[in-house]
Amino acid sequence: MTLHHLLAAAAMLASLPAFADEQLVSAQQVIADASLSPAQRESEMLAARRYATFWHTGDARFAHAALSPDFTDRTLPPGRAQGVAGPLAASAFVRTAIPDLQADLRQMIVAGDRVTVHYRFHGHFTGRWAGRQGQGQAVDFIATDIYRIADGKIADNWHIEDNLTLMRQLGLAAR
Repeated sequence: MTLHHLLAAAAMLASLPAFADEQLVSAQQVIADASLSPAQRESEMLAARRYATFWHTGDARFAHAALSPDFTDRTLPPGRAQGVAGPLAASAFVRTAIPDLQADLRQMIVAGDRVTVHYRFHGHFTGRWAGRQGQGQAVDFIATDIYRIADGKIADNWHIEDNLTLMRQLGLAAR
């Protein structure tokens, strides 16, 4: 990489709006393994809060801050790209149908190198999904993730979403 390319990359990064950890969403309930050092516990919780903030806002900066460059989705849905690109594309896709989507971080359990989080997603279906135009109907469903944290970043994720409830609310599955 030439000096010109390095300077251009540095200028691009400097132009990105910064975020402070104070802007991160917080869990309504936290249960943490008392045997973890405070530094390890805080590092793991920070990665999970950054990723939760990504799902809450759709801001890709938080996903990049939370996810390891070699992030692996261990429950990869068909058609989704592996790695950091997968969650970025999934969030963008869902937000075209539910632009006001928010993710409330209900619970966080920190144990060893794992963090388990439980979300409540909600918003209004005003965009399009699978050829169907939303009419502003409320969307409200849950999801649970298990993260493996390495070097302060999420390296692996196992997740399950209540997609049946979501599809029913979108009018894409029978009630």
